[in-house]
Amino acid sequence: MSKSTIRKVRRVVIARDVARKWLEKRATPEYRLTVYYGAKEMKGIPNLIRSFRDAKIKIAGVDPLPGVGIAEGFDSFTVWTSNRTALLTLANWFEKRGYETSGVW
Repeated sequence: MSKSTIRKVRRVVIARDVARKWLEKRATPEYRLTVYYGAKEMKGIPNLIRSFRDAKIKIAGVDPLPGVGIAEGFDSFTVWTSNRTALLTLANWFEKRGYETSGVW
C-alpha cells in the first residue's frame, strides 16, 4: 500500500468514528404502540390523540405526551414517542376500554 492509500483509509476510519460518536450523543430510543381498528367505533381516535399531543384536551390518568408521532393505517394507527412510561399508560388506557393493541415495543 502506498502512503496516500493508508492516509485515505485512516480518514475514513476517523470519519466513521466521529459519526458514531455524534449519533451516540444525539440518538434517543423510540417506543411504538399500534392500536388496531376492531368492531368498536374508532372514528376520530387518531385526531383525539393529536389534540391530546397539542394539549387541547386531557385524557384522565394519562400524562401529556409532547413529541408524539401518529400515523394512520388501513386497519390500525400507530403512536410513537421517546417517553416509554407515558406510552405504557396510554396503552393501558386503550386496553381498559377494550381496544386491541400491539403493546409497547
